[in-house]
Amino acid sequence: MSSRLMPQHDTPNRQWESYVRRGTLDKHSLGSVVVGQYPNGRPIFDTTRTEIGEALFQLKYRNDYSQVKPLAKAVERQIVPLLGEIGLVIPAPASTVRARQPVSELASEVAHRIGVPCFNNLVVKSALVANAGSLKNLTTKEEKVDALAGRFVLNKTITNEGRWNTLVVDDLYHTGATLEAVCATLAGYDKIGDIYVAALTWRKP
Repeated sequence: MSSRLMPQHDTPNRQWESYVRRGTLDKHSLGSVVVGQYPNGRPIFDTTRTEIGEALFQLKYRNDYSQVKPLAKAVERQIVPLLGEIGLVIPAPASTVRARQPVSELASEVAHRIGVPCFNNLVVKSALVANAGSLKNLTTKEEKVDALAGRFVLNKTITNEGRWNTLVVDDLYHTGATLEAVCATLAGYDKIGDIYVAALTWRKP
């Protein structure tokens, strides 16, 4: 497992590259094979994940919240030192409604470890599109960008004077469309300085 700054070919949008520095811990998976079929015809995969990918899977889909602290520790030790000074942390808004949000808990733990506040509701889904369909069935970045139009709104809840470099924490970096939309929303706030992104895992579009 080795952290990295995301290479430029992962995000071809030059404007996006101009104001966001991004880091990730590891690939999400190493490979998968079809081992069967669900009644609806969808294939069943046997997936081999990386260590980080498996920990994230257990957290999100097996409700194993004991994974939060070691994953946050990995972000603190392997990604944060690659970035600039951080003034606050926010989670990327969740795509699925859950009683407990894994990414929110990861962001809170990362913020706790580096000694800065976490703003869980600085960027949220717009009430007008809160019930919009999931992006998971969309395959291209263009489709996701269209679906994300107007999806996020900014809550201007920072009362301190000054500008604050912000770390956005997310679980999986794929096309970058969601994080691009979140960071574009943040960039319009006069309280936000530099924007950084820490994604636990990544996979190619």
